[in-house]
Amino acid sequence: MTKVDIFSGFLGAGKTTLIKKLIADGYNGIKLVLIENEFGQIGIDGGFLKESGIEITEMNSGCICCSLVGDFGSALKDVIDQFSPERILIEPSGVGKLSDVVAAVKRVEGTEICGTVTVIDASKCKIYLKNFKEFYENQIKYAGTIILSRTGNISQEKLDQAIALIREINDHSQIITTPWDDLSGVQILKAIEEPLTAADMAAALLEGEQHEAEHHHHHHDDDDDDHDEHEHHHHHDDDDDDDHDEHEHHHHHDDDDDDDHDEHHHEHHHHHHHADEVFDSIGFETSKRFTKAQIEEALKALDDNEKYGTILRSKGIVAGEDGTWIHFDYVPEESEVRTGASDVTGKIVVIGAEVKKDAIKELFGI
Repeated sequence: MTKVDIFSGFLGAGKTTLIKKLIADGYNGIKLVLIENEFGQIGIDGGFLKESGIEITEMNSGCICCSLVGDFGSALKDVIDQFSPERILIEPSGVGKLSDVVAAVKRVEGTEICGTVTVIDASKCKIYLKNFKEFYENQIKYAGTIILSRTGNISQEKLDQAIALIREINDHSQIITTPWDDLSGVQILKAIEEPLTAADMAAALLEGEQHEAEHHHHHHDDDDDDHDEHEHHHHHDDDDDDDHDEHEHHHHHDDDDDDDHDEHHHEHHHHHHHADEVFDSIGFETSKRFTKAQIEEALKALDDNEKYGTILRSKGIVAGEDGTWIHFDYVPEESEVRTGASDVTGKIVVIGAEVKKDAIKELFGI
């Protein structure tokens, strides 16, 4: 059996950063294949992950719900036959539904899903949940482990708020809240493979105390709790059964539709959605040279939703005027611009909802 780990999470949550950390310190020496399925025409992530010497299958086929479930099975079989990996890491599109990916992997014989992870940017949890409920809720609901990113940069109050929102949707999975820099990849991987909740921990501690009757009585009570916890967990596994999953899934969407309908968030949110109906991307290649300041200015401008649409993520590698190459990453109100390795030509990808493509091309002077 080939073990499969799925790393889900909205655009720009930090999935790739997490995967790189786990590859460097966590999976340590086992034969890995990373499969990416990014939403958008140009695969940029593949480029810098190749440095780790991992075989990459890139499937930039737009809508994860249809194309991934359609041809994903045979692609996954090919990867297993060709590379016989000990472990496959799947980084699905940031705008995909985790339940779709789980169902697609389960249909491939010889695979065993080991970890289902959803990475959540703690500072953006509230706004994404409001605007992209159907996708965001699904990623939270079906995750075995939820890993919060960027927790070091926000207030305790904001962190508590994000955790409360997550717990309303998923009350049983392990949530990792510690900043990643304070954890080793080995620790994170252990939490993914064997999620230990507080209730499990309490039960284990109590078991270790072989004390008199009072304790024994207390232990017994706790066992009942633990049984519930186990049942609950078992129920979660059941959720993953295809038929049951479909049913849950469908029911869950009906609820969603009502909410969306009430909130009038996206006019076109009235039925069950595929990612390519709600999300949109523009990707282009360019030989143009930029200065760091020009890129920083352009990324700041993307915060203007009226002018450019709701931009959720932008990523690019472009030539710098001084002969260096500029690598950049953008999520709303936050961007990172650095110098990095050269590429065969410049690439820019912008992803969002109702993306105003002409305005974006103009912004980058294309």
